[in-house]
Amino acid sequence: MNLSVRVRKRLSPEFQIDVSFDVAPGVTIVFGESGSGKTTLLRSVAGLTAPDEGRILIGDRTLLDTSEGLNVEPSSRRIGFVFQHLALFPHLTATENIEYGLSQLSPVDRSERTAAIAASFRIRHLLDRRPGQISGGERQRVGLARSLVTNPEILLLDEPLSALDHRTQSHIIADLRQWNETRRIPILYVTHSQREVFALGERVLVLQDGAIVADGTPGEVLETPSHEHVAHLAGFENLLDAVVVTRRTDAGLMVNRLAGTAIDLETPLADGLEGQAVRIAIRAGDILIATERPHGLSARNVVPGSITSLAREGAIVRAQVDVGVPIEAHVTPIASAELGLRPGREVWLVIKTHSCRPVSAV
Repeated sequence: MNLSVRVRKRLSPEFQIDVSFDVAPGVTIVFGESGSGKTTLLRSVAGLTAPDEGRILIGDRTLLDTSEGLNVEPSSRRIGFVFQHLALFPHLTATENIEYGLSQLSPVDRSERTAAIAASFRIRHLLDRRPGQISGGERQRVGLARSLVTNPEILLLDEPLSALDHRTQSHIIADLRQWNETRRIPILYVTHSQREVFALGERVLVLQDGAIVADGTPGEVLETPSHEHVAHLAGFENLLDAVVVTRRTDAGLMVNRLAGTAIDLETPLADGLEGQAVRIAIRAGDILIATERPHGLSARNVVPGSITSLAREGAIVRAQVDVGVPIEAHVTPIASAELGLRPGREVWLVIKTHSCRPVSAV
């Protein structure tokens, strides 16, 4: 069954949540910066925060309708909610924590439900232990099991894996994905991690200042952003001011001049008339550096410049290059050494057309 959400909640004179969306069964990622309204949105769906106006439905069952004065209690909404910071009862075993919401069932049914969910999340060997006796990842599995054992119609997850290492995250993501393949309920999953977006997400909603600014598949939203804010979240290090020079609809591209320079960049065709301001988003890892002017390339953008600084960070070297405006490019330490990169050295940046994403600035 689908989840339908239409809510507005003013949190301060300067900030309000105002969103409207429908989601089908599957994992919908709620993505955005801190303070964008993600947690307030989840709390509104769960019934822990009361919107000023709105309507929330699961299928044909109404959870909230402010026009009718209807607001179903959180305990009656059949919603599972897993917070970033778990609230497991420290004095109870994993079994007792998981069974906490099953008091209406017989002991046999409680035991069967607990055994099944424990098997799904690989925690059967932990059932007799208390939270203080198990690891953070194991506690997170118990928290998920406690929320899912009640067979919720919706699952809300608020950055549940942010405190865990990548290996533990990967195992839990795999278990959660497998669990949802058989249940297929709507899941709203809040995260800051692009890794989790692509590992779990079937759809992404991007929030900015309490409003949805992007909606689509992970690839559509994060690989081909049309909004400056989304490009920033998606890790595009370069956001360059430019003006549209020409549009070639027949070739599906346009030429843009970087502000304050004579440099033109060819990009895929996007909204924007000739003479209109636009921003060009480029990932630093999509830029090649050459120490001689390259020839015979399919890449359409070859830009001369000079290195202003180099900084190694783990497996990459961040090169700042002045082309009239600063551009950041990433290379490996071996490539940097073999090319003899150093501040002041003249270089050429090679950028494919489809690595340049025109985005709207808001």
